Amino acid sequence: MALAPSITTAAQNAAADAVVDLVDVGGAGSLRIYSGTAPATANAALSGNTLLAQLTMSATAFGSASSGVATAAAITQDSSADATGTATFFRILSGGGTVVIQGEVGTSGADLNLNSVAISSGAAVSVSSLTYTQAGS
Repeated sequence: MALAPSITTAAQNAAADAVVDLVDVGGAGSLRIYSGTAPATANAALSGNTLLAQLTMSATAFGSASSGVATAAAITQDSSADATGTATFFRILSGGGTVVIQGEVGTSGADLNLNSVAISSGAAVSVSSLTYTQAGS
C-alpha cells in the first residue's frame, strides 16, 4: 500500500524557505542555463554540458514562502550569453558555488520557461520571474 504523507502549510513554507535560503550562502547566487542532457539529479556532476548563460540572483534571492511558494527577487540578466545552443536545463547555485536547485528549461510547462530555448552567444538573456514550489498537503 502506497503512503501519501502530507505536511502542514507552515511546514511547507519552512521547507521552501530552507531550500531557497541556501542560494544566499556565500553572497549572491546565480542562475545558470545549460545545453545538453541534464544530470540525473542536482547532486550529479555536469557531463559535457555547455554553459549558455549565467544570470545573477539578488543578494537575498527569494522572499519568504507563502503556501509553499517562494518567489525570486530581481534577477540580473546576462547581457552577453556565453555560448550558442539550445537551453535544456538550469541550475541555481549559492553564492559559494554549490548547486541548490536543478530543473528543466522549455517555452511552456517547464520548470523555467523562456521565450525561446535558442540562445545565441553574445545575446542578452533575461528571466522576468521565477518561483520555487515545495510540495505540501
